[in-house]
Amino acid sequence: MDQRYIEILEYIGEGYKPLVDYGDWRVAVLRYIDELQPDRIKEMERHTETDEVFVLFQGQGVLLVGGVGSQVDAIYPQVMEFGKLYNVKRNVWHSILLSLDASVLLVENRNTSKSNSEYSSLTREQIELILEQAHYVEIPDIN
Repeated sequence: MDQRYIEILEYIGEGYKPLVDYGDWRVAVLRYIDELQPDRIKEMERHTETDEVFVLFQGQGVLLVGGVGSQVDAIYPQVMEFGKLYNVKRNVWHSILLSLDASVLLVENRNTSKSNSEYSSLTREQIELILEQAHYVEIPDIN
Protein backbone atom coordinates (compact mmCIF):
# COMPACT_ATOMS: atom_id res chain seq x y z
CA MET A 1 0.00 0.00 0.00
CA ASP A 2 1.20 3.49 -0.80
CA GLN A 3 2.12 5.10 2.56
CA ARG A 4 0.77 8.44 1.34
CA TYR A 5 -2.67 6.87 1.84
CA ILE A 6 -2.32 4.41 4.67
CA GLU A 7 0.37 3.49 7.16
CA ILE A 8 0.47 -0.15 8.25
CA LEU A 9 2.19 -0.56 11.61
CA GLU A 10 2.82 -3.35 14.08
CA TYR A 11 4.95 -3.92 17.14
CA ILE A 12 6.17 -7.35 18.19
CA GLY A 13 8.82 -6.37 20.75
CA GLU A 14 8.43 -6.18 24.52
CA GLY A 15 6.90 -3.42 26.60
CA TYR A 16 5.36 -0.10 25.54
CA LYS A 17 5.78 1.37 22.06
CA PRO A 18 3.99 4.49 20.69
CA LEU A 19 3.08 3.85 17.05
CA VAL A 20 0.99 6.86 16.00
CA ASP A 21 1.10 10.40 17.36
CA TYR A 22 -1.35 12.80 15.77
CA GLY A 23 -2.62 16.13 17.05
CA ASP A 24 -3.34 15.68 20.74
CA TRP A 25 -3.59 11.87 20.79
CA ARG A 26 -1.35 8.82 20.72
CA VAL A 27 -1.90 5.16 19.85
CA ALA A 28 0.57 2.71 21.37
CA VAL A 29 0.96 -1.02 21.93
CA LEU A 30 1.80 -2.60 25.26
CA ARG A 31 3.18 -6.13 25.23
CA TYR A 32 4.45 -8.35 28.03
CA ILE A 33 7.56 -7.09 29.82
CA ASP A 34 9.25 -8.52 32.92
CA GLU A 35 8.49 -5.35 34.93
CA LEU A 36 4.81 -6.36 34.78
CA GLN A 37 5.44 -9.67 36.54
CA PRO A 38 3.01 -9.81 39.47
CA ASP A 39 5.83 -10.03 42.03
CA ARG A 40 7.52 -6.93 40.56
CA ILE A 41 4.52 -4.59 40.68
CA LYS A 42 5.21 -2.41 43.72
CA GLU A 43 3.35 0.74 42.65
CA MET A 44 0.48 1.99 40.52
CA GLU A 45 0.33 5.04 38.29
CA ARG A 46 -2.30 7.57 37.33
CA HIS A 47 -2.39 10.19 34.61
CA THR A 48 -3.46 13.67 35.67
CA GLU A 49 -4.34 14.99 32.20
CA THR A 50 -5.88 12.09 30.28
CA ASP A 51 -8.07 9.03 30.30
CA GLU A 52 -6.30 5.96 28.92
CA VAL A 53 -8.06 3.38 26.76
CA PHE A 54 -6.92 -0.26 26.81
CA VAL A 55 -8.01 -2.85 24.21
CA LEU A 56 -6.79 -6.45 24.53
CA PHE A 57 -6.24 -7.96 21.11
CA GLN A 58 -3.98 -10.93 21.93
CA GLY A 59 -3.26 -13.07 24.99
CA GLN A 60 -4.69 -12.46 28.43
CA GLY A 61 -4.76 -9.41 30.67
CA VAL A 62 -6.07 -8.14 33.98
CA LEU A 63 -6.42 -4.41 34.57
CA LEU A 64 -5.73 -3.47 38.18
CA VAL A 65 -7.53 -0.33 39.37
CA GLY A 66 -6.78 1.38 42.67
CA GLY A 67 -9.33 4.16 43.13
CA VAL A 68 -8.91 7.94 42.93
CA GLY A 69 -7.68 8.93 46.40
CA SER A 70 -4.32 10.51 47.13
CA GLN A 71 -2.93 6.94 47.28
CA VAL A 72 -4.14 3.53 46.15
CA ASP A 73 -7.01 2.71 48.52
CA ALA A 74 -7.89 -0.82 47.31
CA ILE A 75 -7.25 -2.98 44.27
CA TYR A 76 -10.09 -3.85 41.93
CA PRO A 77 -9.12 -6.42 39.26
CA GLN A 78 -10.84 -6.43 35.86
CA VAL A 79 -10.23 -9.48 33.66
CA MET A 80 -10.01 -8.17 30.10
CA GLU A 81 -11.94 -9.58 27.14
CA PHE A 82 -10.88 -9.35 23.49
CA GLY A 83 -12.09 -6.33 21.62
CA LYS A 84 -13.67 -4.53 24.57
CA LEU A 85 -12.58 -0.98 25.33
CA TYR A 86 -11.54 -0.30 28.91
CA ASN A 87 -11.38 3.45 29.51
CA VAL A 88 -9.39 4.12 32.68
CA LYS A 89 -10.47 7.60 33.71
CA ARG A 90 -8.11 10.48 34.45
CA ASN A 91 -6.64 10.34 37.99
CA VAL A 92 -7.49 6.63 38.51
CA TRP A 93 -4.63 4.52 39.87
CA HIS A 94 -3.92 1.56 37.57
CA SER A 95 -1.55 -1.18 36.45
CA ILE A 96 -1.91 -4.31 34.35
CA LEU A 97 -0.99 -8.01 34.33
CA LEU A 98 -0.24 -9.58 30.95
CA SER A 99 0.43 -13.09 29.68
CA LEU A 100 3.63 -13.66 27.68
CA ASP A 101 1.74 -13.48 24.38
CA ALA A 102 -0.41 -10.46 25.26
CA SER A 103 -0.80 -7.32 23.16
CA VAL A 104 -2.85 -4.35 24.31
CA LEU A 105 -3.71 -1.29 22.24
CA LEU A 106 -3.48 1.98 24.21
CA VAL A 107 -4.99 5.34 23.31
CA GLU A 108 -4.05 8.38 25.39
CA ASN A 109 -3.07 12.04 25.14
CA ARG A 110 0.08 12.48 23.10
CA ASN A 111 1.86 14.31 25.92
CA THR A 112 1.28 11.61 28.56
CA SER A 113 4.54 11.16 30.43
CA LYS A 114 6.09 10.96 33.88
CA SER A 115 5.74 14.76 34.16
CA ASN A 116 1.91 14.53 34.22
CA SER A 117 1.59 11.17 35.94
CA GLU A 118 1.78 10.21 39.60
CA TYR A 119 2.92 7.02 41.33
CA SER A 120 1.72 5.38 44.54
CA SER A 121 3.59 2.63 46.41
CA LEU A 122 1.55 -0.45 47.27
CA THR A 123 1.14 -2.00 50.70
CA ARG A 124 2.12 -5.62 51.38
CA GLU A 125 -1.58 -6.58 51.41
CA GLN A 126 -2.16 -4.93 48.03
CA ILE A 127 0.85 -6.72 46.55
CA GLU A 128 -0.49 -10.04 47.88
CA LEU A 129 -3.84 -9.35 46.16
CA ILE A 130 -2.02 -8.74 42.88
CA LEU A 131 -0.21 -12.06 43.27
CA GLU A 132 -3.59 -13.75 43.80
CA GLN A 133 -4.89 -12.21 40.55
CA ALA A 134 -2.00 -13.69 38.56
CA HIS A 135 -3.90 -16.96 38.16
CA TYR A 136 -6.19 -15.18 35.65
CA VAL A 137 -3.33 -14.90 33.16
CA GLU A 138 -0.69 -17.41 32.13
CA ILE A 139 2.31 -15.88 33.86
CA PRO A 140 5.69 -17.57 33.36
CA ASP A 141 7.20 -19.38 36.34
CA ILE A 142 9.22 -16.78 38.26
CA ASN A 143 11.16 -19.31 40.37
